[in-house]
Formats: sequence, structure tokens, C-alpha cells
Amino acid sequence: MPSPASSPTAGASHTSLVRPRRPERIVRFPASAGGTVEIDLGRTALVVVDMQNDFLHPDGWFPRAGIDTAPALSIVPGMVALATALRRAGAPVIFVNWGVRADVANLSASLLDKGRRGGTRPGYAEPAPSGQGCILVQGDWGAATIDALPVEAGDLVVHKHRYSGFHDNELDSILRGRDVTTLLFAGINTDRCVFATLTDASFRGYDCVLLADLCATVARPGVSDMILELVDLLYGTVATGAALVAALDGTPSASPGPSASPTSQETSR
Repeated sequence: MPSPASSPTAGASHTSLVRPRRPERIVRFPASAGGTVEIDLGRTALVVVDMQNDFLHPDGWFPRAGIDTAPALSIVPGMVALATALRRAGAPVIFVNWGVRADVANLSASLLDKGRRGGTRPGYAEPAPSGQGCILVQGDWGAATIDALPVEAGDLVVHKHRYSGFHDNELDSILRGRDVTTLLFAGINTDRCVFATLTDASFRGYDCVLLADLCATVARPGVSDMILELVDLLYGTVATGAALVAALDGTPSASPGPSASPTSQETSR
């Protein structure tokens, strides 16, 4: 008979696989198509897409190419208000930014050509017109979030190299690690990276809310209306950031808990 010292369980340490869960905190606010949408703040995150210098700063890639960024800049105050309210409520704020490799080794020829618009402008990772580094390269000025939309300590920044923020990076792992199941979408462009990221999120089982007043696009009029219709029809719910801020007004702040590590714009996690 084996002695206690040789038993497989002798001296074994206790292993707990129980993950802490935030208390359920339900918030209801109007949906754009009528009725209400209900979310649990304890399992919700705000995903802010592509609010970057190269797209929005006067010296950035898009403005230097003659693209009107006024509609995109008009959504910034509403974004700041919502991000502030969600941070106070304890919900994560995640910035998903283009941040390509300097050698573009993982970008296809077709994607590079789309970025150059057939050779009519400089493209991904080429010297920036501003003279500040290279276009949308991770760690360079153009890939950073605009100053008007501050990335606060505890926020997360994830870099992407496709229109979808979920492709070939750590966004899904970050969300699942925080037990997030509902995503609120804001940013640019409604019909491009916002829509691609939202549809990918839907395919992965996340519940998606597109905040129509906090999204914008440089596409022709009418394109956003079609995207909103498709989201409501197939992929999630359409609402407004203003309605959510109003619903959050007066919501008690979240109890202090384990804080996320501050994340600089030059890192991915």
C-alpha cells in the first residue's frame, strides 16, 4: 500500500478555475427602429474604430489627399461624452486602430493597391505627406488616436491591418478575457472598417449595437443608410450614443475592482 507521501494527491495545491464576474447592471435605452435595447454594463465594451491622425488630422493621409473629414470630426464630442460615461460605469473602452507593419509583409498586393488608389496617392507604410513617419505604421504619428479623443489610463488599444478589427490580432482574446458579450460600435468609416468589424463580431457570437450618431463615412450620401438597414436586419441593433448617455446619466459608478494596465498607443495590449 503506498504511503501518504507517495499518493498523487499528497501535498497538491488547490487550483481554482473560477473566473470573477462583474455584477449584472442592466441599462435600457431607445433603439432607432423603435422599442428599447437592453445591455448589461458588466459585459459590455465600447469599440472605437479608426479615429486616427492619418484619417482626421489636417496633416494626415486622408485630409492631405483632399478628403473632407468634417463629418467624422463632428462625432468626436459625442464619443468623448459616451466614453467618459462608460468608464465611470466600469465598462471597457477599446480603440481599434490601423497599425500596419513597416515592411507591409502581411498586406496583399490588392490591399496595397487600394490604399494607393491605383497610384494616385501614397499608400500604407509609405512616407507620410506630413513628414511625420510613415502612413498608418504602428507606433508612428499617423496610427495614433487623435488628441481630441484622449486614450485614458485603463483603456485598451488594439492594432489591425485589415478592415475588420478581428482579423489576425488579439481583439477577440481581450474581449473574451473580460467576459464581454455586447459591443457598442463607434468610429469611421461606417461602411468600411466599422461595418467589417461589426459583422465579424456578429459571426463570433457577440451582440452588436451600432451607434449611428457616433459613426461617419466619407462615402457618398445614402451609403450609411444602407449599412444601418443591414445592421438592423441581420447583424445587431441600431441606436444612438446620445440615448445611451442619457440612460447612463445617474447610473452609479462601478465598484472599484482589478484595474486594467494603462495602455499606450504604441502597444497592442
